[in-house]
Amino acid sequence: MAVAATLAALAWSTPAPATEQNPSARRIGVLLVSHGSRAPAWREMLLDVHRDVAPRLAELPGMHDVKSAFMEYTEPSIATQLKELDRLGCDHVVLVPLLLTVSSHSFDDIPTIIGAKQDAHSLAAMESEGIEQYTPRAAVTITPLLDFSDLLAANLPRRIKALSRDPKSEGVVLVAYGDETYAEEWETFFAKLEAMVCRRTGVAAATHAWCGHVVKYSREPTKEAIRRTLAEYERAIVIPVLVARDEAFQDDLIGKAVEEVAQGQRVAYRPDAILPDAKLSEWIVQITRETCATIYEGNQTTTAEVGP
Repeated sequence: MAVAATLAALAWSTPAPATEQNPSARRIGVLLVSHGSRAPAWREMLLDVHRDVAPRLAELPGMHDVKSAFMEYTEPSIATQLKELDRLGCDHVVLVPLLLTVSSHSFDDIPTIIGAKQDAHSLAAMESEGIEQYTPRAAVTITPLLDFSDLLAANLPRRIKALSRDPKSEGVVLVAYGDETYAEEWETFFAKLEAMVCRRTGVAAATHAWCGHVVKYSREPTKEAIRRTLAEYERAIVIPVLVARDEAFQDDLIGKAVEEVAQGQRVAYRPDAILPDAKLSEWIVQITRETCATIYEGNQTTTAEVGP
């Protein structure tokens, strides 16, 4: 599937309640949706984002409540929070997925959970993992993903420059979760990121490696990417392109991969994440404001340019 078509299709929405005719009377709720993790530190980073944006979102016209949910592993779940927003009387929910780019989670799972899509694979996975499906009374609009923002265009160069010594003799290894179903889209997205970080930091080259389910949580792809980089350049700078910090990824997968191939001072690595980043909060407020504007205008879908 073409990248533009796939990403544009992520502007899901469900019908507005037939009884609501007056846009100025909207009672809007916002639901920030993250992937979920068993790591408390990971969850806390996302809750910090909620605490930062909630007061600003509350100032938007028609805003009734702001909640956060985790797609899997932990409560509050999407179903739990949608039930609560229904109970509070919201007639429209702006669902903001805090996910990096297109994936089976964003394109299949979340729409299936909220009843906007019936994907057989997602339904089977949800049943096996105990993830509840709930179709709310409120209309739901799902906003575009983080790759529509300029977040990474500032975030990655900043983190690379903090570890760089001599950019012309260094290569960057971007390590991300990956997605088997949308492999082409992920490859295209990261090719753009690699060109961007080379342009903005002056490093000689950049490549990427997957560390998630698509490679069975193996360290080998990261190790191989580091080896390829060190074969051509004096140093390798390894950057996790993960939304938040999870010990299972930054320490056990990526960190140990670095340890196993480290050659003196030739590999630079910091077990950090995209968060914390104030630009994420700014983007959440901006995309929510834009989506609310389409709701007031009676247009139930949102569109955006492919980026960054």
